[in-house]
Amino acid sequence: MVSAPSMPAISCEGESQWVQVAVVQSCPVVFDGPESTCKACRLVAEAVAKMDEATGGSSPARSSESGSSSVKNRLVVFPESYIPAYPRGLSFGAVVGSRTAEGKTTFEEYWRNSITVPGPETEALGRAALESSVWLVIGVTERFSKGTLYCSVLTFGPDGILKAVHRKLKPTGSERLIWADGDGSSLNVVTTPFGVIGSLICWENYMPLARMALYSQGIDIYIAPTADSRDAWQSTMQHISLEGRCYVIGCNQFVKLSDYPEHLQSQIVLPSKVVSAPSTTTPTSTTTNTPVNSSIIVTPQEPDRDTVLCRGGSVVLSPHGEILAGPLFDKEGILVTQFNMSEITRARYEFDPVGHYSKPEVFSLTVDVKSHTPVTKATGSTS
Repeated sequence: MVSAPSMPAISCEGESQWVQVAVVQSCPVVFDGPESTCKACRLVAEAVAKMDEATGGSSPARSSESGSSSVKNRLVVFPESYIPAYPRGLSFGAVVGSRTAEGKTTFEEYWRNSITVPGPETEALGRAALESSVWLVIGVTERFSKGTLYCSVLTFGPDGILKAVHRKLKPTGSERLIWADGDGSSLNVVTTPFGVIGSLICWENYMPLARMALYSQGIDIYIAPTADSRDAWQSTMQHISLEGRCYVIGCNQFVKLSDYPEHLQSQIVLPSKVVSAPSTTTPTSTTTNTPVNSSIIVTPQEPDRDTVLCRGGSVVLSPHGEILAGPLFDKEGILVTQFNMSEITRARYEFDPVGHYSKPEVFSLTVDVKSHTPVTKATGSTS
């Protein structure tokens, strides 16, 4: 049995409610925290305008009736580390055994443009959520101390209040140079009037136990801000929607080299191109008897300001694995769709990962939800 976190009380209030979602695929003002925050606030208003347009101009509807013309529950989602940007392509001057002075300066600049939580940027984002009457979920790089950053997701309510912070449990690869590990204290969800929402960030979504921790909390809308724009990522999003029988929102950035400040463009390490070289003979595979290339040439890409560093791939899926919006590739844009929360119950009739399709007498998961700090002050007698 999943012992922590425990399953929340079941409520039927949101089952027939419609939810309207806007997924913002955009490039921030790279390495500029204040300007990225301002852009995010502007895009919240733009997303609401698109949602109004989709529902015939209501702004926003307050009707209690269900249906596409009277959606009152609205959710706006932004990508991973939208503020101050996902630093794709930067090495921060690190190789095994040494770090360069230039790399340390780049880290200091990234740290300086990251945000404190709470802080002025969260106040601005909360006002944007309040003014537009939306639930807002946005990825940020959170400044914790003078040397430590977290990759975090913030969730704001339509009252403008910061409801939850989730810190990425395990940064991937070179992300570990700049982001610290989160702990189980932020492996959380938020209960809204229309259902339970929560997030895992990028490759956290490959962690089966982390997903199970969210399923155990009754997650209905699973939000996955990411920096992964591979085609294969779409399969991950579809799998989660089917495994969790929940709505899944994947949100990514669209970024070109020219979006980076001039002084950082020369530091970007571009992916290599793999080129198949024709051979003088045509060998065949011993297993498939089909022609294969005899050699592969790997060459670095030529620097080009129009080089796309991240092509996006934002998508929304139903609890049955059906694509409701997207995937959006190769451009900025805002996906808008809506869905009925009653579809979740229909989907879990067939499969409920923490209900009738679990085997608590065979499998168990314990989640440590305590906050862990490096120093604990003990009190008591010294005699």
